[in-house]
Amino acid sequence: MCHAMTDPEKVAAVIGLPRILLRLEGLAFALLAVLVFDRLGESWWLFAALVLVPDLSFLGYLAGPRVGAAIYNAAHSLIGPVLLAAFGILMQNNLPIAVAAIWIAHIGFDRALGYGLKFGQGFAFTHLGRIGRTRPQG
Repeated sequence: MCHAMTDPEKVAAVIGLPRILLRLEGLAFALLAVLVFDRLGESWWLFAALVLVPDLSFLGYLAGPRVGAAIYNAAHSLIGPVLLAAFGILMQNNLPIAVAAIWIAHIGFDRALGYGLKFGQGFAFTHLGRIGRTRPQG
């Protein structure tokens, strides 16, 4: 097995300009999702009630870092909300589209803040870099 994937301090992550672009892309997705939600005319109470629901996936970490990462990544991948939005479009029902927009907004804001998809080494290890890492002084 590749040493970089087993040593928690050497988990591969995007750095430099690509990392900045991925974070800006997350912000763009979040803003677009909020705009779509607004245009659908659904209640902002619905948005407030659901925007943090994907973070319940943190509970997966109670079963260990690998299981936690898998559950977190499932809740923070665009695959689920895109499929939900497609279902809403096919059924001509705005509610699934609105829920998908909320979900995408959550994912986008997380990515804009640097919270990426997780590696199995632990919650702090993401594709956008390590969370909570102290920067060297100087």
